[in-house]
Amino acid sequence: MAENNLLDKINSPADVKKLSDEQLKQLAAEIRQLLIKVISHTGGHLAPNLGVVELTLALHKVFTTPQDKLVFDVGHQAYIHKIITGRREQFPTLRQYGGLSGFPKRCESEHDAFGTGHSSTSISAALGMAAARDLQGEDYNVVAIIGDGSMTGGMAFEALNNAGTLHKKMVVVLNDNEMSISKNVGAMSDYLYHLRTGETYNKIKNDIEGWLKNMEFGTDVLKAIRRLKGSVKYLMVPTSIFEELGFTYLGPVDGHDIHGLIEVLQAAKKIDGPVMVHVLTKKGKGYKPAEESPNKFHGTGPFEIATGKKITNPAAPISYTEVFGKTITELADSDKKIVGLTAAMPDGTGLNIFAQAHPDRFFDVGIAEQHAVTAAAGMAAAGMKPVTAIYSTFMQRAYDSILHDICMQKLHVTMCLDRAGLVGDDGYTHHGVFDYAYLRSIPNMTIMAPKDENELRHMLKTALSFNGPISVRYPRGGGVGVDITEPMHELPIGKAEVLREGKELCFWAIGSMVQSAVQAADQLKEQGIDAGVVNMRFAKPLDKELLIEHAKRYGKIVTLEEGVLAGGVGSEVLEILDDAGLLQQCAVLRLGIPDEFVTHGDKKLLFRDLGLDTDAIVQKAAAFVKGE
Repeated sequence: MAENNLLDKINSPADVKKLSDEQLKQLAAEIRQLLIKVISHTGGHLAPNLGVVELTLALHKVFTTPQDKLVFDVGHQAYIHKIITGRREQFPTLRQYGGLSGFPKRCESEHDAFGTGHSSTSISAALGMAAARDLQGEDYNVVAIIGDGSMTGGMAFEALNNAGTLHKKMVVVLNDNEMSISKNVGAMSDYLYHLRTGETYNKIKNDIEGWLKNMEFGTDVLKAIRRLKGSVKYLMVPTSIFEELGFTYLGPVDGHDIHGLIEVLQAAKKIDGPVMVHVLTKKGKGYKPAEESPNKFHGTGPFEIATGKKITNPAAPISYTEVFGKTITELADSDKKIVGLTAAMPDGTGLNIFAQAHPDRFFDVGIAEQHAVTAAAGMAAAGMKPVTAIYSTFMQRAYDSILHDICMQKLHVTMCLDRAGLVGDDGYTHHGVFDYAYLRSIPNMTIMAPKDENELRHMLKTALSFNGPISVRYPRGGGVGVDITEPMHELPIGKAEVLREGKELCFWAIGSMVQSAVQAADQLKEQGIDAGVVNMRFAKPLDKELLIEHAKRYGKIVTLEEGVLAGGVGSEVLEILDDAGLLQQCAVLRLGIPDEFVTHGDKKLLFRDLGLDTDAIVQKAAAFVKGE
């Protein structure tokens, strides 16, 4: 059999429909090889996709896109969908600059019914589509594909509750692999376990079979149900939470049995009203390293196929994430009031280090950022010192909880925002560029951002010694490479750090952009322009006294931030100077993320395009000084 003998012929879902069950099995094997080959070079979400190959093929065998709508939750598992919907030849460009997005994207293909990137949205979106379909008198199927990890998110339950009430014809495919990014936690995880492994449900009697045989399509439904794991014992479990919410429950079914999947999906397609198809899959299936360590291959960088070993640069500085994990653990060693909370991301945030050292003070709440923040507020109200570690882009989901539950009550919660700024290959759904703007507007909030990994340590110590709401945001990846062995010390709240004095202008930079400001000042010096550099440290409270002094002395200030300009730190500088009546004598150039969603790709290329690389900063600053 020639390599990719079938895959090379798959240019659309119509080609999939022509294949027999045996051919689909062969195609599944070829797709797995392609996934491993490409992702070993590009990086990406390998394990989730390896687990849903057969499921995706079965979905496209039974349903017809783009007429029928497939809504993938998060989109970590949508690579197979991309491959068989006309993007196979582009697949090696996955997550690369100018290439395919790592997530479903409406502007990328008509087969991508809904853009995703954050979890627990699929059922809501699918229900909305089903309602719109019926209002417009149209006829098509709507399918939401959601993982058991995403089912821990509250939005999924809101949607399930509403779907059962509206009784719209739609299918929810629950991809149950017992894993989200890390191992699932919570009552829903336990509940699904019992559905997978429980003893025979005696409530299913012969009269139900008779009832099904007498209804339209009933025989087809019954035939499919008998394909389910455990046979008739799993026939429509009346006591399941899904049934109570108004869904017809079908499952569990083996997610790697092509024929069984097709029969069950065909049956689900014929049922009037909402249907829950419970599918059991193995995350990482077909690649031993991913099967053994699905969390490590959930989202992976390049790796060696033979060994699964990540391809890394041994000379790279320690990551901000690791510095956070080690530092917060060290602080907790001597302070028993410190507790750590994360929303299903212990490894991604570095709290796995804390969890190993202090398991009794570690809480993984599942994919539930809002709950994580309010639970932290409760802990703070009861006398603990909670630290929440959540990616900047996901903390957006907890905005109301931050405002209402933490800041209104002036509770001492430390919010650590990992992946702040541009994150590169994951693209616009994951760039953490809005937190300066959405946090700065909240009263009682204090906001810090370190210039390097050593300053992160000092900021964490400062935060834990503070009394009130406080946040620390830091970027993805390695630090600057500075020494991190010096003793930690507290920083004075709201005080900036002058790194360099100048004459013609002064850079006021914060966080990751401080190093860019220093480099730009070096290059401007070669052009005869003497630029000062200030490490702002605090976005709120900003060092007003120093800013006013510099406005009067320099007459030209350039702000630098790895965040949106709208409502960001540069805007705060303008507000302060306007209040002080200094905008007539001090000009301000704000550099940051413009009013647009930033695409995916290598960070260096993105910074170049945004005019935030060192060369662009130097050019703009020089023109600013010259009045051009």
